Amino acid sequence: MDRVETIVAMALAARDGGAAALRIEGAENVAAVTRACALPVIGIVKRDLADSPVRITPFLDDVEALAEAGAAAIAVDATARRRPVAVAELLQAIQARGRAAMADLASFAEAEAARGLGFDIIGTTLSGYTGGTVPEAPDFALVAACRALGGTVVAEGRYNSPALAAEAIRSGASAVCVGSAITRQEHITGWFRDAVQGAAAAATRTVLAIDVGGTKSLLALVRDGRIEAERTMPTSAEAIGSAAWFAELAALAAPWRGGYEAVGAAVTGLVVDGHWTALNPATLPIPPRTPLLARLREAFGCARVVAANDAQAAAWGEYRRGAGAGHDMLFLTVSSGIGGGLVLDGRLRVGDRGLAGSLGQVIGADGERFEAEASGFGLARAAAARGQPADTRALFAALDAGAGWADELVRAAAGRLAAALGNLQRLIDMELVVLGGGIGMLPAYRARVEAALAELDAIVRPRLVPARLGGKAGIIGIAEMSAAVG
Repeated sequence: MDRVETIVAMALAARDGGAAALRIEGAENVAAVTRACALPVIGIVKRDLADSPVRITPFLDDVEALAEAGAAAIAVDATARRRPVAVAELLQAIQARGRAAMADLASFAEAEAARGLGFDIIGTTLSGYTGGTVPEAPDFALVAACRALGGTVVAEGRYNSPALAAEAIRSGASAVCVGSAITRQEHITGWFRDAVQGAAAAATRTVLAIDVGGTKSLLALVRDGRIEAERTMPTSAEAIGSAAWFAELAALAAPWRGGYEAVGAAVTGLVVDGHWTALNPATLPIPPRTPLLARLREAFGCARVVAANDAQAAAWGEYRRGAGAGHDMLFLTVSSGIGGGLVLDGRLRVGDRGLAGSLGQVIGADGERFEAEASGFGLARAAAARGQPADTRALFAALDAGAGWADELVRAAAGRLAAALGNLQRLIDMELVVLGGGIGMLPAYRARVEAALAELDAIVRPRLVPARLGGKAGIIGIAEMSAAVG
């Protein structure tokens, strides 16, 4: 690709696509492009020097050659590194030839120095390239800081998508210089290859998926969205989170050892930075900041480990393989407690603190969590207060038998849920609500929720659909997350 005729062809194609200027390497290429195209050219010369890390236009002769070739602007490395010619001398030579001068920089201090010297254009070109591991994302913070200095700021470096370029403008850039994403076909091909191969590998990866609920834990081998084998054990409130409890999980999965490539755990509670904490200790008393990922690696001997809140994992499962496919959605599970997960714009939204979707943890005016009134545990307590068995199975059996007290309790819980969903519609305006969980999937309960929703104004009435994956949504969702991890 590094031939004059090819570079001219790419320059013309960029012009026809709406580029406002071109950044061209090499005096011969600059001369050919300026003859073929009227767009202004920022010229550079790249050299690999034995005694200096500076590569971009390091010599005065380079400045002269670029000016002779017709460059409207000349860019130089203006970083504070060992160099053959001082930055001020290069700038003076550019100005002497009546060309605009661009400073390629890596830090804000260098930007301040360049602006003080009198450079016309500040570029973030070298941010991330002057030492250490090169970051994946562009340096938006440096763009914003340079904007505060005034003048023309060009965002450059790792702007590999239109969305990143747009974000650079929002961060304060005057313009965005895009290189590899347009001109380096080998890079672009590699990005697509990696994405395709990664997706193909994820589809064939077998995951040991674990769903830890308030009453039982389900372990399953999952491959390409299908459960190939499963086992369950009771969830012990006394032992949960302990080394012995993790060992018990590992013993249950022992016959599958060697048959999976990743481990995923969907757990009730909060997962942040690999640590596990109860959201509602009354539901399940998980020891604060249990090192979940570390314990899973130790127990199962697997390096590829993922963990997430069970409702958030279930939301992803329903989005990827179930009732919410392709929709902005809220997944809501009503069982012993109440949990939720949000998928918006094709992404599971966990939130800054891992709380996104936690409807059951919303505190009411009475100081009680929402799930204390509307969950399975809440219904059981309400039944006990009526002198009935504190058991949701008995409650719904009584409802099926026509007991008025049972109908009253379930209608009250369903009404609270419908009102909460109406408020969420106002806040999020999701396309649909996927209702799951042991209680949420009962036809008698869902019918009463739908009846309560029908009383809301149409503008705030959510579209309610039953979960398609049932009680396996969390298992499928965490398997999808785990399989996608490289």
